[in-house]
Amino acid sequence: MARTKVFDPAAALDAAVRVFWEQGYEATSTDDLVRAMGIGRQSMYDTFGDKKQLYLAALARYTETGGAALRQRLAAGPSPLGALEAFLGEIAGADAALRARGCLSVNAVAEFGQAEPDVQAHIERSQQVTEAIFAEQLLRARQAGELAPGLDPAEAAHFIHTAIRGMRISAKAGAGAAQLGATVDFVMAALKARATPVAEV
Repeated sequence: MARTKVFDPAAALDAAVRVFWEQGYEATSTDDLVRAMGIGRQSMYDTFGDKKQLYLAALARYTETGGAALRQRLAAGPSPLGALEAFLGEIAGADAALRARGCLSVNAVAEFGQAEPDVQAHIERSQQVTEAIFAEQLLRARQAGELAPGLDPAEAAHFIHTAIRGMRISAKAGAGAAQLGATVDFVMAALKARATPVAEV
């Protein structure tokens, strides 16, 4: 007869997300994980599998919760484009510890590249989810008259996501809030330039 779990698997997984986020995959030991999760090794193996399987579950959890939080954050702004600008500003203006921690998905790119197909699949899924949310926001901005009708939301969303990835890596390399803020200004200027009709000569 199987024993009933006496812990919350979702809470334990969230704890594992935080450990992998802070330390990366290679630097995280099984002892680090079970200590943070508040469970025994056997409970971890029975519920999540080995360290690699737990890492993949953590990446999936991060994408799920991060996507939901991003949608909520963008819905709370004064306007579609204003909400996007505020979100980017929060990334740039976060305190040094948060900037150094970066993004779990971006950290996975830096640590694994394309060496692990199963990790790469989760990275690509994270990119798809994030860019779809940005594209929806940009479509709303276009419908609100904040962007030019001809702007392609999917292409612009990829541009924004690429800029964010660059900001995350730069932050881990020591870039400060002012430098990152300048990148945000450039991104927003590029988007708004597309909304400004070119004067005929």
